[in-house]
Amino acid sequence: MANMSRDLVEAGLGWSWTSGRIKQQIRCPDTVAIVARRSHAMGGFAIMHYLTNEAHLNLLAVCPSCQRTGIGRGLVGWLEESARVAGIRHIHLEVRSTNCTAQAFYRSLGYEEAELIPRYYNGRETAIRMVHKLRRNAGFTQGEQILNVPWGILVIPAKNVPD
Repeated sequence: MANMSRDLVEAGLGWSWTSGRIKQQIRCPDTVAIVARRSHAMGGFAIMHYLTNEAHLNLLAVCPSCQRTGIGRGLVGWLEESARVAGIRHIHLEVRSTNCTAQAFYRSLGYEEAELIPRYYNGRETAIRMVHKLRRNAGFTQGEQILNVPWGILVIPAKNVPD
């Protein structure tokens, strides 16, 4: 997960989501980490932190060979459905202002630009904070999200994280 973050999310910024930081997030009782696997290989992952009425999508990465296959959409959909069940009203995230592909992806899922945050990334690069207000009934169930794709989602329990 850390290597995918470094190579796909943080490229050119320095490495902030190290293995240690990711393990710390997974161990947090208010955080959910999920992995999409395809043929025993990790196709992507997502980490979301839950607060009282909102959640923050900390990380989302999909390996290049699995992009545009529905893995990212499925990971976010699974997390959004779990947020609805938890009573979360909205999800927010930050995306690099230069990453037009990611911005378009999130817009296609209903996220809207909320604000620009100058020097968010290592004091150098601007972030765009995007927010998605969750509806109570999105028209699909969590099971349908998982069963209608050719890969599976694994939730990583905090007790299974090695030191």
